[in-house]
Amino acid sequence: MILEPNVETLPWPEQVRLDDALYREQIKYLFANSPFYQQKLRKAGFETPADVGGLDDIAKLPTTEKDELRATRTDDQPIGTHLAVPMDKVARIYSTSGTTGVPSYIPLTAGDVNNWVTTSARSYTAAGIGPGTRIITTYGAGPFVAGAALDAFAKLGMCHIPVGSGNTERLMMAVRLLKAEAIALTPSYALHLAEWARDRKFDLRASSVKNLLVAGEPGGGEPAMRAQLEDAWGAQVTEAMGIGDISPSLWGECPHKHGMHLGGRGYVHIELIDPDNGDAVPLTNGARGELVLTHLRQQAAPLLRFRTRDHVVIWTEPCACGRTSPRVRCIGRTDDMLIVRGVNVFPSAVREVVHRFQPDVSGVISIRPGVKGVKQNPPLKVVVEMAEKVGGADGLAKRIESDIRAKLVFSAAVELVPFGSLPRSDYKSKIVDFSEAAPSGA
Repeated sequence: MILEPNVETLPWPEQVRLDDALYREQIKYLFANSPFYQQKLRKAGFETPADVGGLDDIAKLPTTEKDELRATRTDDQPIGTHLAVPMDKVARIYSTSGTTGVPSYIPLTAGDVNNWVTTSARSYTAAGIGPGTRIITTYGAGPFVAGAALDAFAKLGMCHIPVGSGNTERLMMAVRLLKAEAIALTPSYALHLAEWARDRKFDLRASSVKNLLVAGEPGGGEPAMRAQLEDAWGAQVTEAMGIGDISPSLWGECPHKHGMHLGGRGYVHIELIDPDNGDAVPLTNGARGELVLTHLRQQAAPLLRFRTRDHVVIWTEPCACGRTSPRVRCIGRTDDMLIVRGVNVFPSAVREVVHRFQPDVSGVISIRPGVKGVKQNPPLKVVVEMAEKVGGADGLAKRIESDIRAKLVFSAAVELVPFGSLPRSDYKSKIVDFSEAAPSGA
């Protein structure tokens, strides 16, 4: 099922040609309306839009960091100097969670909202849902950008059943009584629900749910976790991914399950860079790098070469579904990354290795760094929860340690704990736990 075939099946080189024209207009708009980019671009030596040029030259421009945007906020300008419209043109303002202090505000014009909804609608349609589908959503949208993604369900003519997070019994009652056919949730919560149902003899495989749309954290694309969820639910698992400052549900996976398609084509330009030095990485099949995104039609607060901190692998070969955009899978985030004696370690990659030891393990892990900070000395402690009916599992810890060393090239110290020892989450799982860490430099 393709929402807009004339857009989503357009040959990619033709898409890039169309995007080049949009990009040039967006650059003109930034020079005219964004104090932040007027200063940033001129400081980098670009005095006019003509100096910037087209997409072929985009890698010559400086990237944009989230901290740069935060630094321009004041009481008089709570959004920041990247606001590019008068406040009376702003139709909606979302915010981040504010985990580092004051939330970041994300303004949208009415046109921006419509573009976000279209992007999300394309991504969700890729998963195989459409008009008449009864879908439960577990995201507590509230002030967060997920709210715009939820608007896509109305655009698609679906029956939307918002439940939110933190109420598992209400959710499962909605599944049972309202015969929901799809659920949107994090992979961690989907795993928790599977355990909850098993403990209560609730047969998920016999339920009405046939589609799990997982998002909000890496994991849904990990083959072992996907297989575990699909087996527990008897349903298809597809993944979606968004970036709050750019667009929610920007990417969506089709039933062929080989990466998420770009739902925001025509609205967002994608790049890959080497996260260590910022150099451009060509978009070739199998390439890996940090995802960098640029708005093409945004009005309220357009962003140029925004560093997402998402590390992805990209596929450019044709997909059997007919969509022609590149596809990505998120490997992990810089925010979560640890460095063990020079080796970059993404928690989601450790979890993926551990998942291969099912059915001896539950799939829930906790990484316990020895010191505060990113850099760690080996071995890195990894707490692995065993499956419900597994006892000592002779040699299991050593086998997991060996597999981690072989596949991820760092030394781990695996500690096995009984089933149910590690916390579950009804939203995003917290894999890295610094509770045992000594202060950095201690």
